Amino acid sequence: MKRTLVRYRNTAFGRFVYRNQKYAPVLFFMGGFIFDTLTLGRIDRVYDTVVLCSHMSLLSITLYLYNTVDEDKWEGTFIERYSEYLPLAIQFFFGALSSAFVIYFFRSVSMSKTLFFFILLVLLLFANEFLKRKISNKYLQFSIYFFISFTFFAFMIPTLIKEMNTFIFIISGLISLGCTLALITFIYSSSPGTRAQISLKKLISLILSIYITINVFYYFNLIPPVPLAMDNGLVAHDVRKINNEYIVTYERNPWYVFWRKHHVTFHRQADERVYVFTSVFAPTDLKKSIFHRWKWYNPETGEWEVTDDIDFEVAGGRDRGFRGYTYKNNLKEGQWKVEVITEEELILGIVDFEIKNTAEPNKRGMVKKSF
Repeated sequence: MKRTLVRYRNTAFGRFVYRNQKYAPVLFFMGGFIFDTLTLGRIDRVYDTVVLCSHMSLLSITLYLYNTVDEDKWEGTFIERYSEYLPLAIQFFFGALSSAFVIYFFRSVSMSKTLFFFILLVLLLFANEFLKRKISNKYLQFSIYFFISFTFFAFMIPTLIKEMNTFIFIISGLISLGCTLALITFIYSSSPGTRAQISLKKLISLILSIYITINVFYYFNLIPPVPLAMDNGLVAHDVRKINNEYIVTYERNPWYVFWRKHHVTFHRQADERVYVFTSVFAPTDLKKSIFHRWKWYNPETGEWEVTDDIDFEVAGGRDRGFRGYTYKNNLKEGQWKVEVITEEELILGIVDFEIKNTAEPNKRGMVKKSF
């Protein structure tokens, strides 16, 4: 193997790669993210499940090997000879898992307060590219491992048992905490070098603080209710169901406003209904009640006032998401938003718009689309 590496480094391509090796992490990051984007789709697909479970298992094994490689039991073995590549493997699995979760969370996050947790995942994904010199820090290793493990089980357990609620989230966190503490304890008892480098009490306290922080995030609705995800959400002038297809008529944005389908201003005629249409992805066989919470901004008090909670049930398994809509009549002019929430009041997404009354029908920019 080493002879092969020497021959490779002496080639023109090998010398080019060696001279530009400082750019390699960025290229691998981009390639890995693009690969995950193209290959990962539904969290409940067998392929996605196998990939995520394999990455999580191999990460755990690699962490164990890396932290025990200096012990006598690995002397003269394959593990010792190629131990210099173990930090790269850890980086790879950290990056692969965090990029996968970014992709899944991206489907769940609206421009709401849940965006904070998504940004945290993105920062972790980018930070992984700068951890090469810090990866030997065992406190950092296991902190990132626990955060990724918690996210992994928060996705995987509801997907496998076809149910999600606060109790399931708590169970997911406890399983992740138990697995992480078991791995730490096993490594600590197996490696005198690890015992010399860390304080077990300090490390466990750090893990517990991360555990408490994530649960606080969940309590304040700062974590999207994965594995549910809002695929589409828009305000419309009309919604009709024809042959199992929803025909939605709405005001389209200018072409340069690519991040939002509907126009932020809803031009409403007298007595016209205002519809909010959403499609929500849910894993196969997972059923969940979803609410549309209609809110109006009161300019006098400066606060959002809840006007209605209208519910409908989500049944999983459809690639384009479970579709549903609610509507209201006689809405006041001004700022409105409809929060798409679960029974636990976790936010899936927000559809915001401004209503302006008009005497003439607004025909410019109107579009009909099938969902």
